[in-house]
Amino acid sequence: MSAPVAIHPLVSPWGRFGLYSFFIDAPEPAIVDTGITTSPAEGMVPELERLGRSIEEVRWILLTHGHIDHLGGAHALWELTGRKAKVVIHEADAPLLRSRRAHVDQYLAGRNRYLKNPEGEQQQLAATAHAISGEMEPHVLVQGGETLDLGGVAVSVRHIPGHTPGSVAYVVEDQDAVFVGDAVQVHGAANHFPGYEDPAAYRSSLEYLKDEVRPQRLYLGHPYRSTAGVPFEIGMDADTARAALQESLEIEARVREAAVRALDAGPVESDSPYSPFASVAEDLGYSGDPTLEPSPFFTTLGGYQRERGAGR
Repeated sequence: MSAPVAIHPLVSPWGRFGLYSFFIDAPEPAIVDTGITTSPAEGMVPELERLGRSIEEVRWILLTHGHIDHLGGAHALWELTGRKAKVVIHEADAPLLRSRRAHVDQYLAGRNRYLKNPEGEQQQLAATAHAISGEMEPHVLVQGGETLDLGGVAVSVRHIPGHTPGSVAYVVEDQDAVFVGDAVQVHGAANHFPGYEDPAAYRSSLEYLKDEVRPQRLYLGHPYRSTAGVPFEIGMDADTARAALQESLEIEARVREAAVRALDAGPVESDSPYSPFASVAEDLGYSGDPTLEPSPFFTTLGGYQRERGAGR
């Protein structure tokens, strides 16, 4: 086995969240996830300079999924590399890289069905214009199962859908360092609720990561929290990673049980901010603000509703 390749977190603030990107110091260097428009210039450039490296050296931009806070800086970062880096994304999430409008349409078809925010479309248009540095065609489309060669450092791509259809993990093979973006939610981040579009796929992906991938070092896309409210460290070790994956599975099971109970009884429209899933919030003791973007409460419960409807 060759010497481990160095991995450096590059953290950019954004509202209530910490945006995590990662520099893989391979012969062909890579950055995993790109934050928003300002993240490359304001976060990555000075951090790399502090490490004695340059943004122009980056040859790979690896996107774990298509949400604004992970691909928003991709175009700006690509420009800063002199357009020499290859941008990689799963084909299912690629429309979100190609088009700002795709994010708005996803919002309108998804969580705004529950939020019923009359200003939602305009707010999303403004958010995408601000946070996404540019629309672009990816250079490499993946499906999962590919191996990328970073100049002699092998990085395999594993499809781990659930959080989004095109969520992937990037695995530095010789050291089993695994970057999962937002595919491991545990108890959620600032909103204190796990967010995923497809509950069954999310659970299967967690089981796959825990039982087959078995990370020796696990890198999450935000400071996700345990049930006790404690954020997990950046780059957790194997034991902590296994515990985080197991806790994520246990939390999904609790959310699923409450969702199925509510959906079997029939969703109830009310004045509750959690309507039509007020009973789920009550069962789980959830008191967070479900209107705060990205509204994981409604994203997740909408996923169970679609799943339950499809099964009838």
